[in-house]
Amino acid sequence: IRTVLDIGCGYGSFGAHLLDSQLLTLCIANYEPSGSQVQLTLERGLPAMIASFTSKQLPYPSLSFDMLHCARCGIDWDQKDGNLLIEADRLLRPGGYFVWTSPLTNARNKENQKRWNFVHDFTENLCWDMLSQQDETVVWKKASKKSCYASRKRGSRPLCGRGLDVESPYYRELQNCIGGTQSSRWISIEKRGKWPSRANLNKNELAIHGLLPDEFAEDSDSWKAAVQNYWSLLSPLIFSDHPKRPGDEDPSPPYNMFRNVLDMNANFGGFNSALLQARKSVWVMNVVSISGPNYLPLVHDRVSSIA
Repeated sequence: IRTVLDIGCGYGSFGAHLLDSQLLTLCIANYEPSGSQVQLTLERGLPAMIASFTSKQLPYPSLSFDMLHCARCGIDWDQKDGNLLIEADRLLRPGGYFVWTSPLTNARNKENQKRWNFVHDFTENLCWDMLSQQDETVVWKKASKKSCYASRKRGSRPLCGRGLDVESPYYRELQNCIGGTQSSRWISIEKRGKWPSRANLNKNELAIHGLLPDEFAEDSDSWKAAVQNYWSLLSPLIFSDHPKRPGDEDPSPPYNMFRNVLDMNANFGGFNSALLQARKSVWVMNVVSISGPNYLPLVHDRVSSIA
């Protein structure tokens, strides 16, 4: 597991805890006129954005996250005829995990038991395997192989056809078919490289995205040089009053002065990668512009989003 989507994330404490384990968690929550959870999470130096499971798909490519986390997140997963769960499935990589904490999982009255049974049966229909249940927390694992879908009960939700199983435009209406199965990125997390080797994609992985190794390497080297140049440009500004001996060079700006960076039109995520390699204390949130969507920042397994 490397990338986590924390739904209804409160003040980002779950993601802050996982940061020490090198897990990159993107916090999403609803807009709040009286004070935003997202704003406070960003103030803590953690990646977050306003987003909600309502009637639209979230603005992320299919198969983007290793784990989805919902701890009393306020979403009624049994509503909208299960389409909210289908959207969660679309975002999960094959073999990924869905972690849900809710009093509904220990329902006592008939109405809540009925709602829990719907979620339980629907996740089975999605080819999710319930691994564990403890107190109010349930952990499911999404199928790693597509063959599971052919063995489901008659009347199960169909797989999306090629016309529907596409990455754009964003904010489409929720779909009632299972997406992502047509993608060339359908690769189970068990078969993906472990971190940090995953940051350096091999030739076959780059080919899935239509890239050549030389093209990718050139972009990476260019951004490494750019990051060093940025420090050279910033040093005289930040340390203009810094006492030094004549002839001494200005010290580089401390990397811990920066925490959240918004990289617009992030392309392959090279700037993000260069910052992370320079200093582990810098977090970058890649935001790809509307005018030119490109999904490769997610391949880097950085916490990325598409605005």
